[in-house]
Amino acid sequence: MRLSQILFSQGFGTRRLCSGLIYNEQVKVGGELVDDPEAEFETTGLEFEVGGKSWPFYEKALVLLNKPAGYECSQRPKHHPSVMSLLPGPLRERNVQPIGRLDEDTTGLLLLTDDGALIHKLTSPKHHVPKIYEARCKHPVTAAMIEQLLAGVELREPDPKPHHKPELARAEGAEAYETEAGAYGIRLTLIEGKYHQVKRMIAAVGNRVEGLHRPQFGALKLPAELQPGEWRWVASPALVSA
Repeated sequence: MRLSQILFSQGFGTRRLCSGLIYNEQVKVGGELVDDPEAEFETTGLEFEVGGKSWPFYEKALVLLNKPAGYECSQRPKHHPSVMSLLPGPLRERNVQPIGRLDEDTTGLLLLTDDGALIHKLTSPKHHVPKIYEARCKHPVTAAMIEQLLAGVELREPDPKPHHKPELARAEGAEAYETEAGAYGIRLTLIEGKYHQVKRMIAAVGNRVEGLHRPQFGALKLPAELQPGEWRWVASPALVSA
């Protein structure tokens, strides 16, 4: 593939801008400066540098972000900054999208990709990709609450319409745990992604979420060294469900 096309496919701007980066000696391949936009390279395993920063070539982007509180999972946020603002320009240009959403005040593991088929696969309940959430609760977590969450609860709306049928939701796994601050905590495993699901499920059993964090999506765990707001590449979608 031509070097200018490689940069274009990875989100470094228009074809003209990509050629300009090459002409202006901003691009290296294999540690060697390349100033010809027409130079051909094999993309398998390719790594290149743009402006001194190393980039791997990925036909489809998949990145893991440690989402901080105070960011919306939307390209058109209403009240808070978008999580997209935490990503570098080339990834934003590739139009990566969150795989599912985390509420503005929820922290933790968020996956983003430009692969629509992968988004569907990882968010559809039919594929049973588990997501683990850790909720800090206002009240003690009892055995009865755990039993209810595993059996299934009704998610009622604040102002239900006449003849409105409440949504049903069930946790695949549920356990109480003690948080570092000694507060009440509950760890839930879900395969669905309903609106405010964790908060509504815990409210349905008579408790209240005061803090929510997602440490795991499928088989991927949030790396301990990845600070809030930082991101990294995921080498293959297979790692999510491995």
